[in-house]
Formats: sequence, structure tokens, C-alpha cells
Amino acid sequence: MSQESTDILSPDHFPPPVPWAPAAVRLLQGIVYHDDAGDAWERILAGLTPLSDYFARIGLMLVVNEEDGFAYLRQIDSTVLPPDYPPLPKLFRSVRLTFEASLLCVLLRDELRRFEEEIHRDGRCVVTQASLLELWQSLIPGDHDAIRSNRALGSNLRKLEELKFVRQFEKNPASWEVRRILKARLPLAELERLRVDLEAELKRRAEASDDAAANVSTDDTAENSDD
Repeated sequence: MSQESTDILSPDHFPPPVPWAPAAVRLLQGIVYHDDAGDAWERILAGLTPLSDYFARIGLMLVVNEEDGFAYLRQIDSTVLPPDYPPLPKLFRSVRLTFEASLLCVLLRDELRRFEEEIHRDGRCVVTQASLLELWQSLIPGDHDAIRSNRALGSNLRKLEELKFVRQFEKNPASWEVRRILKARLPLAELERLRVDLEAELKRRAEASDDAAANVSTDDTAENSDD
């Protein structure tokens, strides 16, 4: 290692420590909730101004929802950055959800909205996997195998858990907490747009399933005629 590199890494060249540094690292890792282990949430609230300034310099916006208890980073559109800012590469990549995962997001978002409107604003929105399975099977055309459907549902729930949209509440019987970040990721206007797109896709799949069943019936009739 060169002398120059050694000097840069020496303790004498480090800037003074800041109390919000651990919170900054946690935010770069993903969503931070008020009930996560550790004190990241408290550090975020205590260091809102320096954290916001720090992230803005690298093209990121710190979003803090104190009411629902979560914080996350969002990429700032390059068109709104000051003209003297250099072009900044994107830090976050967009995650494209599958049709099934998107459908599950809509179901969970509806559960969260119903929970907040009809029950109470505070507390955890917890849904059982069994109740989700009933909705899931009613929407996915041609899938009447409960075991296979439950396996597919569980797989998609785990994908959403990686994104911190849900968190497993209990394992047996399986239940899931719907996290309120879904309101930020899927606001009502976006929810309705996505719902229209999904309903159109469901209709197309149902029609395709009916056509396939009709073709099988026609083939069976032809075979019987030959006999």
C-alpha cells in the first residue's frame, strides 16, 4: 500500500464522528421502522436536518413518516436538482414485481385500508395466510389445488417480506403483519391504476383458461367419435 493511501486511512485524517452515522447506513440498507431492533429510528428523528442535508448532496430524499413510524430514501428526480449539481448515478434499482406479487400487494393494501378505516388507526394490521388464500384462489383462474396455491402464496409473501412490505407475525397458524410502507409505495391513486391493470390481466387469463378447457372438451369429443 502506498504512503498516500496509508495517510488517507490513518485515524488522524478521519472527520469527527457524527451520532447519525449508524442511521445513515441503515437507511442505505432499506426501510427503517420504529420497532426495528436497535436505535436507528431514534437516531433518525434526532438527526433529521443533517441526515436530510447529507442525502440531498448525493441525490437522495429522506422521507420520514412519524405518524406511521417508518423512514426510507427516495431517489430525487434529476430534473429538480439544482443546476450546479453534477449528474448523479442512480443508487436504487427498480424492483419489478411479478403479476402474482402485484396482485398480492393490492390484496394487502386493501386489507390495510380496511383495517384503518373500519377498526382503528393504531395497532398492527395482521392477516392470516388462510384468509389471504381464499382471496388468492378466487382470483387466480384455473388453480383449484389448495396446497399448490398456498405454496405459491407463501413464496410471494416471502418476496414481499424481503421488501419489508410484510412481516411474518406467527408461523402456526401462519399470519402476516401488513407494514404501512405499502401506503407510501402504493398510494390510493396508484392502487386504483394497478387494480385496473390487474383486473384486465385476470380477465385475459380467465378467457384463456376457458378457451383451453373448451379445446380439451372438443378434442375429447373428436376422440370419442372416432371410437
